[in-house]
Amino acid sequence: MARILIVEDEAVLALDLSLQLADAGFDVVGPASSSEEALKLLHSVGCDAALLDINLDGETSEPVAAALLALGVPFVSLTGYSAAERPAIFRHAPMLEKPVRTPALLAALGTL
Repeated sequence: MARILIVEDEAVLALDLSLQLADAGFDVVGPASSSEEALKLLHSVGCDAALLDINLDGETSEPVAAALLALGVPFVSLTGYSAAERPAIFRHAPMLEKPVRTPALLAALGTL
């Protein structure tokens, strides 16, 4: 069972993503609402892939993306930003616009 780290600061959306992934048979790590919390989970629990909200209540999840890239762990970015507005570190990752629908989420994870 693949472990998916969820990094999302909106509690309702984080819960929805967790339920979608659990229903699809994934093991959910988190969710984490900050980069600091996500990095702690990444280093203590680990994951096989991640879903990263780019904007986390005034900060970005860029440190988490950098750590995942260094570990060779793929991720999908979740955002309301256009592709041109995303920070450079996210430009090569699959992107899903919020709100995320289950078929799109599972398809994006399948490409990883």
